[in-house]
Amino acid sequence: MNGAQAVLESLKKEGVEVVFGYPGGAVLTLYDAVCQMKFPHILTRHEQGAVHAADGYARATGKVGVVFATSGPGATNLITGIATACTDSVPLVCITGQVANPCIGKDSFQEADICGITTPITKHNYLVKDARDLPRVLKEAFFIARTGRKGPVVIDVAKDVFDTTFDYRYPDSVRLRGYTGAYIGDAAEVDAAVEAIRAAKKPLLFTGGGVVSSGTSETLRAIVRRLGVPVTTSLLGLGTIPADCESFLGFAGMHGSYASNMAIQECDLLLAVGMRFSDRVTGKATEFAPHARIVHFELDAAEVGKNIPADLRVLGDLSWSLPLLRDKLAACADDFPARFAPWLAHVREMHARVPFRWHEQGDAIKPGALIRKVSELAPKDAIAVTDVGQHQMWAAQFFDVYEPRHFLTSGGQGTMGYGLPAAMGAQVACPEKEVILFTGDGSIMMNCQEFATIADNDIPVKTIIVHNSILGMVGQWQRLFYNHRYAHSELKGKTDFVKLAEAMGVKGYRLTKKEELETRLPGLLAQKGPLVIDVLVPEEEDVLPMVPGGRRLDQMVLGGNK
Repeated sequence: MNGAQAVLESLKKEGVEVVFGYPGGAVLTLYDAVCQMKFPHILTRHEQGAVHAADGYARATGKVGVVFATSGPGATNLITGIATACTDSVPLVCITGQVANPCIGKDSFQEADICGITTPITKHNYLVKDARDLPRVLKEAFFIARTGRKGPVVIDVAKDVFDTTFDYRYPDSVRLRGYTGAYIGDAAEVDAAVEAIRAAKKPLLFTGGGVVSSGTSETLRAIVRRLGVPVTTSLLGLGTIPADCESFLGFAGMHGSYASNMAIQECDLLLAVGMRFSDRVTGKATEFAPHARIVHFELDAAEVGKNIPADLRVLGDLSWSLPLLRDKLAACADDFPARFAPWLAHVREMHARVPFRWHEQGDAIKPGALIRKVSELAPKDAIAVTDVGQHQMWAAQFFDVYEPRHFLTSGGQGTMGYGLPAAMGAQVACPEKEVILFTGDGSIMMNCQEFATIADNDIPVKTIIVHNSILGMVGQWQRLFYNHRYAHSELKGKTDFVKLAEAMGVKGYRLTKKEELETRLPGLLAQKGPLVIDVLVPEEEDVLPMVPGGRRLDQMVLGGNK
C-alpha cells in the first residue's frame, strides 16, 4: 500500500473512530485515501476548529483525538489547539502534510518547519521522510500520546511519502529508549501519606485534572467516603467529585468558592491529587496553605515543588497510587469520619453561609440565574463545554457536574474560541448525551465558522451565548484596576448572533427578560438538533468571589453587583 493508505490502516489498528481535518495540497493523496477507504472524517471550516474538535473528543472520551492538516498555514493553524492540549495534558495525534522531500528546507510554497515550531508545545514530534518509517512512527505516537502524562504528538509527513508504496506491517509493540509509559512509584511514599492523614485534624483533599485523565475518580470517591474529609477541585478537576456530595465545596482559586479558599488557608494537611498548583489556584504563592503539610500526588516529577513546595510527595501514576492509598486507609483501624466531622461541619457551614450567588436587577437576566436554570433543566449526564472568560467562571460556579469528562474547558491556556469546536467534538464522541456550550459574545466570534460544520453534519450542540456586549473578564479587570477605562473591550457592534447562526443553518433564538428563563428556555432546550440561544445580560456584572492577583486566597472580594 502507499503511505496514505498506511496512515489510515494504522489509525484503524489504533481504534480511531473519526478524524477532524481540512485538506490541502500536501495531503491530497491522504484525502484521496480517506475517500477511497471511506474513513470517517469531519470537515471543519478552519484547522483551528479541527484541532479543538479533536481535543473535545479526547476530553469527553479519554481516547486519542486525531486531526489532519496540510503544510504551511494549514499546520500552523493548529498551533493554538496544540498548545491548549499540551497545557491541559490532552492526548492528540496531529498528522500534517509537509512539502516533498526534494523541496524541504528551500522555502518552498507552503513550507513551514512545523516540528521546530511545535517542539515546545508537544510531548513529541516527528518528521517522516521515508514511507517505511510510518508504521513505527504512528505506533509510537499513539503510545506516547496516551501514556504517562498525556499530551499532543505531531507527525509531519513529506508529501511524496504519502505516494510511496511499500510492504506494510504494523508493529505489535513499542520500544522507546528511556520511556516505558509506566509510572509505578515507591509504596513507602504512600505509607508516609497515610501517616500524615492519621496525624491530621483538618485535612483537605484538592483534586485536579490528573484524576480525570487517569480514570481514578471512583477510587478517589471511595477515599473520600472512607475519610469523611472536605474536597475542593481545580477547574479541570470538576466532576471528580459529584456536585451533590456533602464533602464537596466547589472549585478553588481566583473565582472559586469562599469555603474552598478558606479551607485551604485553614487546613493542617492538604492532599493535592493530580493538580499542578496553577497561579489561578494559589493566589499569593508564598502564603498559600500556610498551616498545612502538603502531600503532592503527582505523575510528573517536574511539577513537584515547581510552584508550591511539598512536604511529602507520592510520585507515580494515580492509577497506581490512589488504589494503594484506598487499600491502606481501609486497613487502618482509625475512625476517620468521626475524627474529621467537626472540621467538615465547619467548612460546610462556611459554604452554606457564603455560597455562589447573584443579585437580581429588575427584568435583567443575570448570568448566574441563566446557568443555574440550564443546569436544572439539563440531564444529569449532560456535558458542559465553555469558552473562556466570565461565562466560563459562571459555568463553573452554577452548573452542577456529577461525573468526570462532563465539564470541558481550556484551563491552562484560557483559549478563546475553544468552546464551539470542542463541543462539536464532544457531541461526535457522545451522540447519546446532551452537549451544552456556554460562550460569550467575544469568544464565539473566534471560531463561529464551525456553526456551518455543526449544521451540515447535524451535530446537535446547544449553544448559549452570554451576551454582555463586552469582553467580560477584560472589562471586569478594567473596572476594578483601570478606573473603568474600557480600552477596546466593548463589543457594541451590529453583529446579530441569531442571524449569524441561521445563515449557517442553525436555529437561533434570543432571550432578553428574566421571565423567559421560565417561559421560553425549557422549550428551547427541549428542541432536537443544534441551536443557538443569544441571551442578553447586563454589561457591568462581575464574577465574584474574586481573589485579585498577588492576594492571599482568604483576601477575597465578596458581595454582589450594585
